[in-house]
Amino acid sequence: MRILTMLFLLVTAAASAEDRPNILWLTCEDNNVNWVGCYGNPHADTPNIDALAAEGFQYMHCYANAPVCAPSRSTWITGIHALSMGTHPMRSRYPIPHDRISYYPDLLKKVGYYVGNATKTDYNIGDRDDKDAWDTNKADWKVLKQQQPFFMVINNTKSHESKAFGDVNNTTHSPDDVRLAKYHPDIPDIRKNYAHYHDQMKKMDADIGLALEELERSGLAENTIVIHNSDHGGVIARSKRFLFNSGTHCPLIIRIPEKFKHLRPAEPGSKVNRLVSFIDMTKTWLKICGAETPDYLQGKTFLGPDEEERDYHVSFRGRMDERCDNVRAIRDQKFLYIRNYMPYAPWGQHLNYLWTMKATTAWEAHHRAGKTDAITGRFFGTKPMHELYDTSVDPDNVNNLVDDPKYADEVARLSKALDEWQVRNFDSGLLPESEIVKRSEDAGMTIYDLVRDPSLYDLKAYQLASAKALSLDAANLPGFYRDLSHADSGVRYWAIVGCFNLQKTTRLDTNFVRRSLSDESHHVRAMAAWILYRAGDKTAAQECWNDLLSNSSYASLKIFNIIDWIGDGTEPYVDAMKACKFSHGGYVDRMKQYLGIAKADVKKKREKTKK
Repeated sequence: MRILTMLFLLVTAAASAEDRPNILWLTCEDNNVNWVGCYGNPHADTPNIDALAAEGFQYMHCYANAPVCAPSRSTWITGIHALSMGTHPMRSRYPIPHDRISYYPDLLKKVGYYVGNATKTDYNIGDRDDKDAWDTNKADWKVLKQQQPFFMVINNTKSHESKAFGDVNNTTHSPDDVRLAKYHPDIPDIRKNYAHYHDQMKKMDADIGLALEELERSGLAENTIVIHNSDHGGVIARSKRFLFNSGTHCPLIIRIPEKFKHLRPAEPGSKVNRLVSFIDMTKTWLKICGAETPDYLQGKTFLGPDEEERDYHVSFRGRMDERCDNVRAIRDQKFLYIRNYMPYAPWGQHLNYLWTMKATTAWEAHHRAGKTDAITGRFFGTKPMHELYDTSVDPDNVNNLVDDPKYADEVARLSKALDEWQVRNFDSGLLPESEIVKRSEDAGMTIYDLVRDPSLYDLKAYQLASAKALSLDAANLPGFYRDLSHADSGVRYWAIVGCFNLQKTTRLDTNFVRRSLSDESHHVRAMAAWILYRAGDKTAAQECWNDLLSNSSYASLKIFNIIDWIGDGTEPYVDAMKACKFSHGGYVDRMKQYLGIAKADVKKKREKTKK
């Protein structure tokens, strides 16, 4: 009887395997919809992607949860928002509980799929090798034909940001035939960089065409669903890394063969207007492949008979390389609401990698020469606390409507929805990154588990405290003074930030602030020192920062950023900066390099790392 049961299961599995689709997921990097012809840019030269859209379904409202690769891919591989796991800061690789969270290829393999990834991983997760979940890192079509059903990812790098670097002259694409974003000044080097990137997009598109040809030649097309999308937006400055449309609105095209037409959302060649979030992809791929969809998945199924409606999409920005920041965004198909938890950090703060691009340096020089206007120069200023854009008429997100009384209901609606999302999805970024890391290490648990324990991470308390800190209401000041003595360092942090935000419009009692120079939290100390610096007591501020840096504080990267944001030079801090050994993943050294501190030491470390 047992043998008969086993045979039945084997026969059933074989039959269901024939009924399940192969998946060919053709991903690429760093481009938003404006670089793809079928999305309406007449200057974009992407014939293969356009043809795929004509044969399949073109999603018009697909958005990345993170505007940069590592946290975006961290979200994909688990089906959990990187922000919910603490893996949202760029290049951080904090661990997650791998015994309870599978990667989606693990789940596919359990139902008989052969899984491959060629070749980029970049999952930003520690304690597991990125390649561990995959059967292969090559797209070998003969092998794939023998291993059906398969799930094969082919990631193309020819549209990566780095391909927009270098010489922007002598492009195939004419600089005269580009559609500039409204926030970019119309100057030659920016036009040339646009043209240069259009050239790179055409090269990427050609590779998409080659992969589709290989699929046809192998005889696998009639059994294979083809998916194409970028991993986030980009790529000219103020797109990649930012939560505007330019950084998150991505192409998504899916072609479904006749054999699996029951999964089609419409007739082939249609434009699909439903809202799709990147977090939805993991659950959807698992669902259409007949794999398990664990309860921890945070997305919605957007394809097939089990599709679920989505009302909002949420995206997030944390630290980007050496630069500290903290931003959330929520949107529907019309409105985009952005909340800036660090409004004092400029949009256009210098980032070593981004400043490698000609367009970025040209834009900055144009701004420094006083030639930008309110729209093209805004990137180099500090941020408002909140932003609201009507994306249906302002796709470049340059007209902030947040203070217009006509849109007060929209702001309230979206802000409330964001608050609810943060609680439901355990937003791990309501305190500074290294503060959270310290707590997790002290508790001996992952950030994922830490933020799910209210006794260790009181998310609702931080929500309330941060909302007051961003309200710019002087009536909150007595409460901030009380909260500077709160037992929870997270509440104290937001109280000092609230004082900082009010300082320009409200007289502060610096006696309360001065006591915070000895706070247990180094981030509270750093912000208290900044308040005193702006109040004229530069000596006390410099002593605090130098003490923290010379003792390799876990807040060192934030302090390096603060000193740079102030713009008064590094002379009072040079010795302490050189003495600082806190690495923060090597990004403290990047700040040292940018600020001209110990250049030779940084170079030696990098050469040693390469070896």
